[in-house]
Amino acid sequence: MDVLLWGVAPYLMVVLLIGGSIWRYRYDQFGWTTRSSQLYESRLLRIASPLFHFGLVFVIAGHFVGLVIPKAWTEALGVTQELYHFLALSVGLIAGVCTLLGIVLLVYRRRRTGPVFMATTKNDKAMYIFLVGAIALGVWTTLVSTVSPNPHAYDYRETVSPWFRSLFVFQPDVAAMAAAPFEFKWHTVVGMVLFAMWPFTRLVHAFTAPFHYLFRPYIVYRSRDVGPAPGSRAPQRGWERTGARDRDRAR
Repeated sequence: MDVLLWGVAPYLMVVLLIGGSIWRYRYDQFGWTTRSSQLYESRLLRIASPLFHFGLVFVIAGHFVGLVIPKAWTEALGVTQELYHFLALSVGLIAGVCTLLGIVLLVYRRRRTGPVFMATTKNDKAMYIFLVGAIALGVWTTLVSTVSPNPHAYDYRETVSPWFRSLFVFQPDVAAMAAAPFEFKWHTVVGMVLFAMWPFTRLVHAFTAPFHYLFRPYIVYRSRDVGPAPGSRAPQRGWERTGARDRDRAR
């Protein structure tokens, strides 16, 4: 079972994630969208959406530091174990709670607003279950690994992180992940299911986020004012007295 969960399942998830995204883009480009529902309800959306998306940015950053960067590297930079736990408890826990609160509000809004609920597909309904579960389990694992009478009792960067990095060299360290506590295993399994479902839900829009808007050139707006009549002088740019243009037109 450990070999299937920690040695085979991650690669099956990647195949579904990449292959499903390619299939979705080729055969369902018109469905490659968030199915925006802002027109139906915007008051709650203005609160829930920033909570979820901005919190998720910090959650992803925390996962990158904890899983990708080896523990020896952070210690070489002067980040002690106590400081790392403090940052995980403060920044990580706040980001996780904000993300969880945001997605709960979004699900509540989608369920209570009739037109929004009617626009929700069956795949999206199942996705919300695993998304809420993954975030809730992530908050739980943060509490387990930081709030403890003995903070050195367990460090996921010695088991989960080496397993995660070993997947990229196609030598999965099954034994390392098998030694992790069950809450970390549940969080990982739910996360893999979520990523496997990703291409077949509204989450696929994350792959086409409009980041190019940050670098596009300015949009030039041209005036529709009619040019000067033949033989007349073009008007000078600048301030003019109130009603001056109306008097000129009356003449």
